[in-house]
Amino acid sequence: MKRTIVASAIALAALQGQAIAEGGMPFGDDASKAYAAKLWDAMKDAGLAGEGMMHAFPYEGTDPHGMMLETFYTSATIDGHTGALIVKRNYGPEGVSAEEVLMAPEKHLGAVTVMFKREAGYDPEDNDWFWAKFLPDGSLDKNPKGMALAGRVAKGADVGCIACHSGADGNDFIFTSNAIK
Repeated sequence: MKRTIVASAIALAALQGQAIAEGGMPFGDDASKAYAAKLWDAMKDAGLAGEGMMHAFPYEGTDPHGMMLETFYTSATIDGHTGALIVKRNYGPEGVSAEEVLMAPEKHLGAVTVMFKREAGYDPEDNDWFWAKFLPDGSLDKNPKGMALAGRVAKGADVGCIACHSGADGNDFIFTSNAIK
């Protein structure tokens, strides 16, 4: 009985390793981090990130994003593919006002969360969205295990980007609009 359990555990671990090798890690791998860097550069070029970025009137938000938010909807081209781009700037701390964010956005910016519609087949189960969470300087934020938050973030998990956004109306992973398919 003990040998059967051990053999089963070894076989399961081998299958999981094979699945990761075939499909790659869902997020935080080198390819996802490199793609996120290209995405950040495209955002800087469009005035959505970095020094001199454009601003909008912030609105009230909630966890996990921020107490005040700015959201931009546009498109970007990465490696020859043009897709929908949603950029959400997350401001805090709790209690921060729109006026305070407008007066000193750099002081209150905690993170920039991004959804980018990748080419068909990237992640068909999740509408081919690429997810990233950047710190204000353009580096990638990390989860408690130290994995960079870029790619198919928390795919298959009960919490995280994909798990939360899968509940959005319209089966499009976007809570604010059904305009992007």
